[in-house]
Amino acid sequence: MTRHLVRRAADLPTPLFDRLDHRRTTLVGEEDGSVHTGFGLNELRPGGRVRAHVHSYEESFHLLDGTVILDLPEGSYLLQEGDYGLLPTGVPHAWRGAGDTVARWADMLAPVPRARYGYDTQTVPELPARDPVRVDVRDPRTRLFGHFEPAQMDPGKQSQDLLAVSASMRTALLVYSGITVKMMVDSDLGAVASTMFMVQYAPDGVAGTHDHPFEETYFFLEGEAEAVFDGEIHRLGPGDCAWAGAGCVHGFSNTGVGPLRWLETQAPQPPSRHSYRFTRDWEYLREALES
Repeated sequence: MTRHLVRRAADLPTPLFDRLDHRRTTLVGEEDGSVHTGFGLNELRPGGRVRAHVHSYEESFHLLDGTVILDLPEGSYLLQEGDYGLLPTGVPHAWRGAGDTVARWADMLAPVPRARYGYDTQTVPELPARDPVRVDVRDPRTRLFGHFEPAQMDPGKQSQDLLAVSASMRTALLVYSGITVKMMVDSDLGAVASTMFMVQYAPDGVAGTHDHPFEETYFFLEGEAEAVFDGEIHRLGPGDCAWAGAGCVHGFSNTGVGPLRWLETQAPQPPSRHSYRFTRDWEYLREALES
């Protein structure tokens, strides 16, 4: 028996802001059967703070709305909508609210936090609150960060001058079967336990049923999807979240009239071979052997 999870945007809890004007809503965690994935949504009010701390897991993030300041030992960075990055295990960091609106970001924590043991997060001495600077994603000194724009999913806009936000092969766009994939956080960025990337389906985009030896999370941002998880069919749209445990047979198709786009994570990182097991390939072999 495998596990999967679907959380509707309309059913998500809305916890109160704590005294530091920050709240996190867990969408996938250990209570859901996850071993490698802690996925959630954060909100931080202008002027709010998340004090300096360290984790026993790596943390990837993607800014969905607003502006926030991230304090690190080497400096402070002003992050805006579309920015993403990696916080390796054990790196002290703190968050400060900025701008005039609430900042929202998705985070991916791997392996899954285990708060009941009391050591997954520890507070540390406060970091200097320096004047923040914008991240220069072409500067190797800020190699833990990147920036995403929806236009980057357009296969016709992949020339070097249009990809001036980065000079590395990490900008490469994978295109197949009406599907485009833009990698964000992976081993090239320094991650060791997970990946984070953007997926977009054209109106005719389809991924046949398959499974993996790792966990996946999908946070839907645009369009309408028909998703199948272990034979169960779900219609999913913006703000919905789904999770497929290792071995869960799943597939997707775009059921809307425009593009379908979601933020996806994987944990642990896929193996170098046999990371996808497509149902149709093994059904073909069975039929060939029977004939």
